[in-house]
Amino acid sequence: MNTSAPTLPPKREITTVPRFSDKVFRGIVTAGGLSSLVILALIAFFLVYNGIDVFRSEGLKFLTGFDWIDASTEEGLLAQYGVGAMLYGTLVIGFLAVLFGVPIAVGAALFLSYYAPDWIKKPMVVVVDVMAAIPSVVFGLWGFFILMPHAEYWAKLLHKYFSFIPFFDMPAPAYSRSPFIAGLVLAIMIIPIVTSISREIFAQTPLDRIQAAYALGATKWSMIKAVVFPYGAGGIVGGAMLGLGRALGETVAVYTVLNLVYDIRIEVLLSAGGSVASMIVNKFGEADAPELRALMAAGFVLFLVTLLVNFIANIIINRTARKG
Repeated sequence: MNTSAPTLPPKREITTVPRFSDKVFRGIVTAGGLSSLVILALIAFFLVYNGIDVFRSEGLKFLTGFDWIDASTEEGLLAQYGVGAMLYGTLVIGFLAVLFGVPIAVGAALFLSYYAPDWIKKPMVVVVDVMAAIPSVVFGLWGFFILMPHAEYWAKLLHKYFSFIPFFDMPAPAYSRSPFIAGLVLAIMIIPIVTSISREIFAQTPLDRIQAAYALGATKWSMIKAVVFPYGAGGIVGGAMLGLGRALGETVAVYTVLNLVYDIRIEVLLSAGGSVASMIVNKFGEADAPELRALMAAGFVLFLVTLLVNFIANIIINRTARKG
């Protein structure tokens, strides 16, 4: 029988000094994060630098004015630039997109998280992710040729039965290329984003709370109302805000299915509306130097609005994560 003492392994030295590979990885990640901030700052500086003269000449009227008139020496017209109507149209279309898209997206996320079997769940997740990568021009063409005829019929039904509501009133029988149709197209576009975020939030619901709800005799729907919704409410709101940010900055899809009119109309079914992004793409090709500077200023306004929406969304999502 061997009675010799066992040989102990050498002591491992514990140190907090990062290795060379850790330093390289940290440097790459830091450079990537800072580059995003630098690029955003350069974009903002470029837009402000080119549009500062318009902000100085127009002042607050640039945000509140409804006229977009380029200077003409032949007709004796002075330049007047205002994005008030287009900014209002942008917010209306974004609100309609959230109103139509978020309930469908949350329902799809619930189905994928708690109801769908695996043989359906996996391909549907792939389809949702692929939808987020489809170019906006495809959505615009689909909305113009496929969705618009059906949406016009839905708009006529809304006017027929709800015309006593000012939003659904129609001063003229013009239903095509309306904010209602543009909102539907944008709703389809933001559904993949909101669905993915909501599904991730639902997946983080504590399992002990779910099992406790079932132990008390709750059905699956009762468990969702009592546990999943309260836990993921902030995440759902954050996903909706991110979808709103995508909708506010959309260009080609809105330009394809919306008739630009420089006026504020509360009738969402009427073929008259606008958005800042679609106005920019409509004017950019034929604009002269002064109008180009005005378009840069309009782009900076849209940049600030979209950045503000995404900033609010990040705050909501971070607070939800801390609560979890």
